[in-house]
Amino acid sequence: MYKVLIVEDDPMVAMINEQYIARNPNFHVLGTCGDGQKALELLEHTSVDLVVMDVYMPVVNGLEAMRALRNKQIDSDFIMVTAANDRETLEEALRLGVIDYLVKPFTFDRFQQALDKFLLQRQALYEVDSLNQKTIDSIITTQRHTETPPKGVQIKTMNLLYETLKNQKGVWLTGEEIAQISGLTSVTVRRYMNYLAETGKIDCEINYETGGRPCMKYKSKE
Repeated sequence: MYKVLIVEDDPMVAMINEQYIARNPNFHVLGTCGDGQKALELLEHTSVDLVVMDVYMPVVNGLEAMRALRNKQIDSDFIMVTAANDRETLEEALRLGVIDYLVKPFTFDRFQQALDKFLLQRQALYEVDSLNQKTIDSIITTQRHTETPPKGVQIKTMNLLYETLKNQKGVWLTGEEIAQISGLTSVTVRRYMNYLAETGKIDCEINYETGGRPCMKYKSKE
C-alpha cells in the first residue's frame, strides 16, 4: 500500500482528496499539511510515496516546496491539485516531474485517473528485474500521456480489457466472449472496446457469420 501526504490549505478540498484516496485500496493517507513549509519539515524525516500538492498556499507554495524537496533528493512523486490554470505554473510543474496535474474543481473519476497513472509508472519501474526498450517506452508513454479518456472510461478497466484481448494473441473475439473471460458485463465491454477501437489501440470488424444479427468482434494489434 502506497503512503500519501496531502498538502492543501483548504480544509474542504483536503477532506475531499482524502475521501477520494480512501476509496482506492492501493493507497493510505499518512497525513495532511496546510502549507508547503510543514510538508518540507515532515518529509525530511518521513518517507512518503506520493504527495498530492496544491500550488497556492501560505508560507511556502506548492512549486517552492517541490523545488526544495527535489534539491534535497527526496524521491516522493507528486500530483498537483490546484486552481492554478496558467501556462507558466503548468510548465514549471512539468519540469519538476509531476505525475499529473488536476485543476479544481475536479471529478472523482479524474482523480482516480491520476492515481492510476502513478500506479502504472511505479509498477513498470519497480516490479521488473530489468528494463528492456518496450518497458522503457511504456514508462515514458505513461509519464507523458496527457489524453484524458471520456467520462465513464476508467484507465484500470481499460487496461484490464486491453490485456485480456492481448493475451488471446490475435484471435478475434466477440464482446460476449470478452465479457466471459474478463468477468465484466457485455455493456461495459462494448463501451470500452469501442473506445479502444476508436483510438486505434485494437482492431474491430463486423461479424456477419452469426446466423442471425451481425455483431462486432475485436482483436489485439500485438
